[in-house]
Amino acid sequence: MTERSLQELEEMREGKYINPYTDFGFKKLFGTPLNKDLLISFLNSLFEGREVVRDLTYLNGENLGNAYGDRRAIFDVYCENEQGETFIVEMQKAEQQFFKDRSVFYATFPIQNQGKKGIWDFRLKGVYTVGILDFVFPDNEYPKDSLRHEVKLVDVDDKHVFYDKLTFLFLEMPKFKKKEEELKTMYDKWLFVLHNLSRLMARPAALQERIFTRLFEQAEIARYTPEERQDYEDSLKVYRDLKNVLDTAELKGLKKGIMQGIKQGMQQGMQQGMKQGIEQGIKQGAVGERKKNAKAMKSLGMPLEAIAKVTGMSAEDIAKL
Repeated sequence: MTERSLQELEEMREGKYINPYTDFGFKKLFGTPLNKDLLISFLNSLFEGREVVRDLTYLNGENLGNAYGDRRAIFDVYCENEQGETFIVEMQKAEQQFFKDRSVFYATFPIQNQGKKGIWDFRLKGVYTVGILDFVFPDNEYPKDSLRHEVKLVDVDDKHVFYDKLTFLFLEMPKFKKKEEELKTMYDKWLFVLHNLSRLMARPAALQERIFTRLFEQAEIARYTPEERQDYEDSLKVYRDLKNVLDTAELKGLKKGIMQGIKQGMQQGMQQGMKQGIEQGIKQGAVGERKKNAKAMKSLGMPLEAIAKVTGMSAEDIAKL
């Protein structure tokens, strides 16, 4: 059985804890005043030991423009710390064509809301946008082992931070690979929880901090009312359906790209041309790492030797996938 099939079975199994990638799960853990201590701990873990937040006040997550007919923005979590700095925290389940543009656009709302009528010196409070991504940025934009990206306005010549009150912090969660015994910092522990919570059947020994006692209590499905359980099941179904649609589209795109590559290679009439054509097709049709591509090609019935030529992996390693 492939890793993909095992993962699908694992996700379909009734879990003990909620999936934080669902709308219900994310807002249950981070989106209510009752659990603001969880959000405070998580946010502080992201900034390399700097205590950014001591207390939080939740704000209305629906923001309208300044004029009738302006486009609105609805945030997953929208809050303010004791210094008046605002935080937009979102769980992004799927890649969007203009994801970065959307993030910048959303950040303009808490900036505009600081404007004051009459005499005003334009002094602004900090705005933080935190994106927890259930995907990786396309085209190998960042190294494979780089999952945390803190972005500010920077002078392109000397790399000096030009403006430090506007911060975007993105986490490419599929890149998180650490095991329990490798968890050293609160940042590691929080990412481990987000990445693995719905697959855990007990609280890991490495997560003994009091804040995680609170988290596992809030995440345990058995503690929910029948209404909460139904809301969670509905949210989980939406999440699974979205994942299935994306996985199917990715496989179809990969297969189409490979077929185009083979056709191009055959037209060129050269073995090297076929190899280049296949590689080009894979690049056009798939987003993912070499091993993931090899698994997908194997599931399509391609010969191991052909997969080995394209990916550079050995036939023995491919057979084990």
